[in-house]
Amino acid sequence: MSNLNPHLCLQVKAFVVQDIPLYHNLVMKHIPGADPELVLLNHYYEELDRIALTDMTRSEINELLGKLGFYKKAKEEDEVPEEFRFSPAKDSPFKDEPTPRSSSEPKHADL
Repeated sequence: MSNLNPHLCLQVKAFVVQDIPLYHNLVMKHIPGADPELVLLNHYYEELDRIALTDMTRSEINELLGKLGFYKKAKEEDEVPEEFRFSPAKDSPFKDEPTPRSSSEPKHADL
């Protein structure tokens, strides 16, 4: 990030330090020497898109994440509402799979 606008570098750093912890399903992976970018993955961790954050302000990054459907908590310790559990995905990838049995149900009732 040596050739980057110092003001924008500070904006991205402020986003990383202060805002990322508020977002549900947003994980920061530090790669030394790499320019900051948002990598969007599907439920199977397959890459969908990459968005460079280098030329964006902190507010622009937050606005982008809102448009993408990421849920932002008011405080880091706040709970995530159930309807946002899988956000930014619109639906759970597991909705058509049977729900797991509770541990009190016998595993082989037919035996």
